[in-house]
Amino acid sequence: MNKAIIAVIAAVILVGGGVVAFSFSGAQPAPQEETTQEEIFTRLTNPTIPAANALGSPDANITIVEFGDYLCTYCHRFHEDTKEQLLAGYVQTGKVQFLFKDFPINDHLGGGSTLGARASYCAADQGKFWEFHDGMYANWGGEKAGWITKENMQAYAKNAGVSDSEQFKSCLDSNKYADVVRENNRLARDIGLDATPSFIIIPENGEPRLIRGAYPYSAFQQVLDESA
Repeated sequence: MNKAIIAVIAAVILVGGGVVAFSFSGAQPAPQEETTQEEIFTRLTNPTIPAANALGSPDANITIVEFGDYLCTYCHRFHEDTKEQLLAGYVQTGKVQFLFKDFPINDHLGGGSTLGARASYCAADQGKFWEFHDGMYANWGGEKAGWITKENMQAYAKNAGVSDSEQFKSCLDSNKYADVVRENNRLARDIGLDATPSFIIIPENGEPRLIRGAYPYSAFQQVLDESA
């Protein structure tokens, strides 16, 4: 990856007639800030925990990082309308690696965003991160916290194929991944995100681009083909 990505303005993209700007930092960092920028970039381009693996080939020329919230209406819309096309057209063909990072921006609705995120990593402990993730959006209960409860998370985990229900329950009860979720939230804020879903598209050579919102598949095609 080009080191300029870490240090300077990242991108301006045109999608559907709108201009969206994104930057890791507003100015060239002082030398003592270099490590921090390196750390941010490393965290951005690697799974939150190893078991919450990326989809696609590690040799792909483009990485997409989605920042999402399980309570988010437009995150659900992306999952329903666009995600499978994106996976089929770019991830499964080896062109793109796809990562998800939680950004619990709707926690003000009662805390369900963080609980859902923590539950996803508890499922990841048993190799079922993506199955649980997809199940959350497939059974989405609206932009309110009422449906994200420990009881429902245990049921979703079982449906996702999590075999050890006691281990999953213990993971949730212990708040095992609370710090991990907080760090993802801080990462999103550090790089200037303020909405979900937000997609950072990072080509191997070139500048990252941001798609902010649940745009249709054609918008992703445009940006990905330009970045290839």
